[in-house]
Amino acid sequence: MVRGWMPMFLLLCMFGSSAWAANTPCSGKKGGIDRCDGDLFLCNDGSISGSKKSCSAMFGSKDQARPQTLLQDADGCACGTGTFCTGPRGGVYCLTPSGNKSYKRK
Repeated sequence: MVRGWMPMFLLLCMFGSSAWAANTPCSGKKGGIDRCDGDLFLCNDGSISGSKKSCSAMFGSKDQARPQTLLQDADGCACGTGTFCTGPRGGVYCLTPSGNKSYKRK
């Protein structure tokens, strides 16, 4: 009877851990967390995470969150610098190293 439970238990452990891992900031194609930018997670692909969690609270960062500056044009709003641009429809974003826009979650 015990032998029948072991394969089922192993399957539950494998699928349970993969579902939990998918709910972390910067998961999937973003490549994991690179560092914090105040409360935002800066991902390894250069974008910011859409997570509502606080990066500085999660990792116990002793740095104070930088004031976030909003710019009108795309010059100087690279992800990780603490500055963001405002899009034509009011979206707030930063530019990844590849030049793509990464929008900040409201």
